[in-house]
Amino acid sequence: MPKDDSLKDFILDQLMDLPQLAASSMFSSWGLYSDNIFFGIINNGHIYFKTNGVTSQKYKEQGMKAFQPSAKQKLKNYLEVPGDIIENSDELLTWAKEAISVWEQDHEKL
Repeated sequence: MPKDDSLKDFILDQLMDLPQLAASSMFSSWGLYSDNIFFGIINNGHIYFKTNGVTSQKYKEQGMKAFQPSAKQKLKNYLEVPGDIIENSDELLTWAKEAISVWEQDHEKL
């Protein structure tokens, strides 16, 4: 399935307040970056943000699933963002900043 450029463009517009925001092509998806931090994935009309044990709870409470690029692969730390959050630029920005913070916390431990 081809990448959905319209969703990518919409998400980039919604998140334009993030520093150095970029979308990079990755296979049939788009990777979302801010200041070179990989925090999200756009795939097949869905957007997924990086989570951890704490932040994933609000996604799971709304029935959101992990990104699964193939039947044998699942990225459990990248969960789908609910549609009502995607439509609200302020909320989406808050969730994106949280995903960026999760990435930063993971890499502080290295």
